[in-house]
Amino acid sequence: MTDAKQFRAFRGRNPSQFSKRDGPLEYTGWQDENWGWKNTAYLGDWSYVPTVRIKGPDALKLFSDTSINSFENFPIGKAKHCVQCDESGKVVNEGVLVRYAEDEFQFDATTPQWAYFKMKTGGYNATATFPSTHKLQISGPRALEIVEELANESVADVAFMATKKLTICGRTVYALRQGMGGDIGFELHGPIEQKQKIEAAILEVGAKYGIRQRGWRWMQINHLESYFPTSTIHYLSPLVGDGHQDYKTFMDENLPPEWVGTWLEGPMRYAWNPTFTGSWDGEKIEELMRSPVELGWGRYIKFDHKFLGEEALRKELEAPKRIGVTLEFNSEDMIRIYSSLFEEGASYHLFEMPHSPYSFNWVDKIVMDGREIGHSVYPGYSPTFKKALAIAFIDIEFSTPGTEVKVLWGNPDEAQTELRAIVRSVPYKSDESRRKPLSK
Repeated sequence: MTDAKQFRAFRGRNPSQFSKRDGPLEYTGWQDENWGWKNTAYLGDWSYVPTVRIKGPDALKLFSDTSINSFENFPIGKAKHCVQCDESGKVVNEGVLVRYAEDEFQFDATTPQWAYFKMKTGGYNATATFPSTHKLQISGPRALEIVEELANESVADVAFMATKKLTICGRTVYALRQGMGGDIGFELHGPIEQKQKIEAAILEVGAKYGIRQRGWRWMQINHLESYFPTSTIHYLSPLVGDGHQDYKTFMDENLPPEWVGTWLEGPMRYAWNPTFTGSWDGEKIEELMRSPVELGWGRYIKFDHKFLGEEALRKELEAPKRIGVTLEFNSEDMIRIYSSLFEEGASYHLFEMPHSPYSFNWVDKIVMDGREIGHSVYPGYSPTFKKALAIAFIDIEFSTPGTEVKVLWGNPDEAQTELRAIVRSVPYKSDESRRKPLSK
């Protein structure tokens, strides 16, 4: 077990800010950009997310052996949210896996090097490359119209989590139908060299539809409202801490050549920067690592194959303890946080708007009758609903929507207070991502 104190933000180590590779802080202001997501469409740039391309006779077997997902029905051209665990059943990596050929897969994920490590050390007959690709996400009510005008053809027939090969500005792109924003969305993939040309075309066509660009100042609000827990932000990977030394040694000795000279050459070659803040004061950093059951991804677990973490997850499913929910904070209590900054007496930790500018695991204790019953993570403000919200992992007995709980607010060495919160369903925003789109 690993001492958690060394990972506390600003005390043990400095957290990472969302960097320039994520785009500017704001383009037209975070409230205007957020409005665009709900009313027109937004363009989000996720090109910095690492990619691994696995090809060979054992490529499918590699993912089957290391993922909780079933691969019994996975045709060429389809994608799935692929979740990988370690032996303890904790999520070590997750992302979007696309099958481009019988023996070729692309994995855009938080830690795609985990698949590379397992491939090389497991004796699989396959090869791995780490291409740099653009991942330009168009999401919102007008997304379909924008993509169809860009490609000059219909994409209404593209099913959820399916791809279609398109030509935009004379360049080949693959449009992946998804919905990270809780609405119809398409992510355009292709070689990084054509990114600027494709991006410019999106903005030119999108202007007539009122498209906005997403700055990082509110980038996690769509994950919060639509319930997409994210590594580092909402939970930590088991690659953090003292475990998995074999993996770390492997990465030291086998850095992908495509990563040399990039931001992925440093500590990120192991896992995304791990730090935490908030009222949680546990001793072991492992307590901030989550299983797919706890994250709400239990429906992906299929026991039609042998996979890493299978035994641990079987046991957890027999008696699950916690599940993911949304917390809706009491607005009067939120106002009290701000008013404390302008009154005599204790000043409470600032609730940053619309969320923190740091990439860390903000985790506060949820309490009931003096005992800890869960964790509230990475709170944010929704300008649409005018509510402060948080994804939370809570004991199942308190997970019924409408249950009132308390969240302990403030770091352990600061003035602390309890905030009232109501348990709400997930996702908080109605999910329109799977509805059948109609062309004009």
